[in-house]
Amino acid sequence: MQIKQFRYSTDNFSYLLYGSQSAMAIDAGAVDSILSYVKDLNLHLQYLTNTHMHPDHVSGNREILERTDADFLDNQTLRKQKTILLDNETIQVFHTPGHTEDSMIFHTDGHIISGDTLFNGTVGNCFTGDLKAFFSSIKLIFDLPETTIVYAGHDYVRYAIQFARTIDPDNPELDRFLSKYDPYHVFSTLADELKVNPYVRFNDKKMIAVLKKRGLSVETEFQRWKSLMEVY
Repeated sequence: MQIKQFRYSTDNFSYLLYGSQSAMAIDAGAVDSILSYVKDLNLHLQYLTNTHMHPDHVSGNREILERTDADFLDNQTLRKQKTILLDNETIQVFHTPGHTEDSMIFHTDGHIISGDTLFNGTVGNCFTGDLKAFFSSIKLIFDLPETTIVYAGHDYVRYAIQFARTIDPDNPELDRFLSKYDPYHVFSTLADELKVNPYVRFNDKKMIAVLKKRGLSVETEFQRWKSLMEVY
């Protein structure tokens, strides 16, 4: 399964997953670029779907559906079927509530399309207010191999690393992470995230020490996650 990233607006990303004949667009705001790419590779755009239904992620849906014969895979359908078959290859779908109740990620061939649940260097806002659900979603993601490549819904890399420095200014991994940043192909691995992303480093001894110094709860994984999310 191949994955192509498309930037649109200022920092949003669309994705095209494709095999030898068929393709699926995710968060397809980059309408013209997606359709041009599909045409150039002589692909059939079979499906259109979204990581969640925030306006900046669904902005291209109507035009894509008007200009192609793609089938729209809605959130409820994907929650039930949990997989998508594309050119005889399976894409796994995980419900990951937290940022929004309907948030989903797509997993295939060692890659995830993580929407606004997990960014490269940070995590999404918890608009649901349900930090326990969000924590479960993060734990689900980090049960995947650390080599898993993360394709997120936005490019927040520079901001994320700048903010991480305010929490852990002596972390040498931050410069290493930023040195690999390419605005034309934005990604990280789960292993990278465990080194630089303060919100997922709740088991890191250094991060626990930071929380303790501020008098925050550190007894359990969830308490550490909650402290990070509520204070930072």
